[in-house]
This record gives sequence, structure tokens and C-alpha cells, in this order.
Amino acid sequence: MPPRKKKTDDLPPPAPAPSAPLGPHLLGLSIHLFTAAGAAAGFLALAAAFKGQFPAMFFWLGAALLIDGVDGTFARLVKIEETAPEYDGKVLDLVIDYLTYVIVPVAGIWRSGLMGDDLALGLGLLIVVASSLYFADTRMKMEDHFFRGFPALWNVVALYLFVFELPVWASVGVIVVLCILMFLRVPFAHPMRVRSFRALSIAFTCVWFASAMLAVGQGLKADYVAKAGLIASAGYFVALTLWRFRFR
Repeated sequence: MPPRKKKTDDLPPPAPAPSAPLGPHLLGLSIHLFTAAGAAAGFLALAAAFKGQFPAMFFWLGAALLIDGVDGTFARLVKIEETAPEYDGKVLDLVIDYLTYVIVPVAGIWRSGLMGDDLALGLGLLIVVASSLYFADTRMKMEDHFFRGFPALWNVVALYLFVFELPVWASVGVIVVLCILMFLRVPFAHPMRVRSFRALSIAFTCVWFASAMLAVGQGLKADYVAKAGLIASAGYFVALTLWRFRFR
């Protein structure tokens, strides 16, 4: 008579994953908390958008962007998947990114009066739906750390729309084209992780951040210095995209 197969209920529960020592565990948790602070910055940016305080909105979006730019480095340094594995840092990062890269900028564009309310609302619906699909796309990252398609940087797009005050038709064209580019195999550089021209990319990222904060400090009525920095840094990353698209 063959031996009776064990039912799933009869099997002992799986052994829990070994926990990290208290010190490293607290350090890992502190990095998760630092990342979660980006959500607080995003909420403050959203509140400022609904109050019509757009320089304050971009200030808090800048704070969230700064957190997002460095928290991954900190997480790798403390080996966070081993020291605090109960929280998924990638999921946490995506949740906060969707708030600060998509929802808040869309709210700011809608509340700003840059275009009619109905038009801004329709474009906002297009952005949030397209960005939702993009954030869930398993092909988002290429093997060399370029993004596949426009990486839903609507916080950056919104800043340019506020600073340069394009005609309504041009703003609509920019938004529609970028929504389309999210679904095309067009490479966009990650400013910190792409190895090709990495030092130059980081330098232009610093130029962009300094120019953006200067524009915010000027109440979004940017002078020629701030505008030149924003144009130069955007031109560099467009050139890097064209280089990757043409030669790689």
C-alpha cells in the first residue's frame, strides 16, 4: 500500500526569515522612513497646489526629488533587503513617485490657469491613465539603465510650462507628444545610474537642480540665468537620448 501523501495542512509552517541584528535593522528602517518622507513632501506640495502657491509646490516637489535621488544609494549602502526586508523599498518608491511625479504636477497644471479648466482636466486624465500604465510596465528599464520611453517626469515638465509660459497650443502639444513617447522604444537617460557620460550627466543634473531652485526662489518668474540653465540641461539630456538611440 503506497504511503499516504501529506496534506498541505499537515506540513509545518515555513521557518521565518532570519532577522537582522537590532542596530542594522534600525538603520534599514530609518532609510525606509527617509524614503517615506518623500510622501510627506508630496502631500505638502499638493496642499500648496490647491492653495495656488505654486513656488511652494515646486519647492516641496524639489525636496521629494532630492530624497528620491539619494535614498537608493543609502539603501544599497546598508543592504536594505537584508537589514529591513519586511518593507519593499521598490514598491514604496513607486507609490511616492506616482504621487510626486504625476498627481501633484497634474493638480498644479489644472489649478494654475495655464490653460482652460476643461482642457487641463482632460489632459490631466490622459496623463494619469498613461502614467499608470507606464509605472506598471515591466519593460520600463533597459539593460543599461536607460528608461524605455518618457519616464513620466511630469514634475519636470510642469516646471518648464510654468517658467516658460508657452502658448496653450504648444503646452498641449508637449503633453500629448510626451504621453505618446511613454509607449515607444525611445531611450531616456537616468541621470544618476547611466554609466555612459555619467560624470557629465551628474554635472548637468546639478545645473538643472540649481537652475530650478533659482527659478522657484524667483517666484517662477525666472531670469535669463535660470532659464539658460534649464535649457542647457534639457538640451544635454535630449542629446544623450539621441546618442543612445542612434549609436547603441
